[in-house]
Amino acid sequence: MTHTMTVRFWGARGSHPVSGAAYLRYGGNTPCVEIQAGQHTIILDAGTGIIQLGKDMLARAKASGAGVEATLLFSHMHHDHTQGFPFFTPAYIGSSHLRIFGPGIFEKDLEETLAKTMLPPAFPVSLAELPSLREISSFREADVLYLGAAVGGALLRNRYHPDADTLMPDADTVCIRTLRSFAHPDDVLIYRIEWRGRSVVYATDTEGYVNGDQRLAAFAQGADVLIHDAQYTEEHYMGQMPGFTATQGFGHSTAPMACGVARAAQVRQLVLFHHEPQYRDEIIADIETKAQRLFPNTVSAYEGLTIPLVAAPAEAEKSP
Repeated sequence: MTHTMTVRFWGARGSHPVSGAAYLRYGGNTPCVEIQAGQHTIILDAGTGIIQLGKDMLARAKASGAGVEATLLFSHMHHDHTQGFPFFTPAYIGSSHLRIFGPGIFEKDLEETLAKTMLPPAFPVSLAELPSLREISSFREADVLYLGAAVGGALLRNRYHPDADTLMPDADTVCIRTLRSFAHPDDVLIYRIEWRGRSVVYATDTEGYVNGDQRLAAFAQGADVLIHDAQYTEEHYMGQMPGFTATQGFGHSTAPMACGVARAAQVRQLVLFHHEPQYRDEIIADIETKAQRLFPNTVSAYEGLTIPLVAAPAEAEKSP
């Protein structure tokens, strides 16, 4: 059993993918983050970054002789967070087992919403035609998702259930909690993934509040890694950047907003995410440099960025 929780970025752009020499350093794919917690593979969002991730997962599965098994978490169902799913090759393999969770939209369940992204004439293969085994469930803010053999693979439980605090049967169980943010059109789910004493918070597509987002700061308190939306420069956000209109109310943050949450939550590392597609690499690098003055342990996400978190071994695995 590995004792490392690994975070890897496959797509870090917002709104739409980009390509060209101006975007090589940070990449042009839209949001997709992979978290490997022991034997568990967790995917955050299915932007175009999930396309290459899918190919990589199939190569790993072939090398190990096992089928692909993964849990996919959607923050919300805007196009830049779903557009890669129809090209996610493990979904076309019968031996793949995919657990898919995300928000219900307009009182409709997640499966119906996801199916609409693959309806003709937009796409030739429907969700129902995919040969993989899929378990699709809507995720509410009061829900807690547990992953692990001790809970039969996956267990979704309301946090207010009488035994909600006793459902950590072994150290290898992953615990996933959510916070519903109202700071984005149609709302968005923020995730906190915990395993063996390590934690990662994924807060994309959220906009800062006056004096900071206190709900998010409380939710992210003490996390090892906070992945936070930082799409705009302050000048762009305020409408003071030549050639760009003001973006207040669009549902995205500036780096100082992200740094404010990181400080209030006392996280160990901040990763700036969901980069503006019109920003060249030099602009994102400048955003990173300025953010480091506010919160030193800050990095701008780029494709291939890998963050290893050494986890605590289980009591039974410790040396006497």
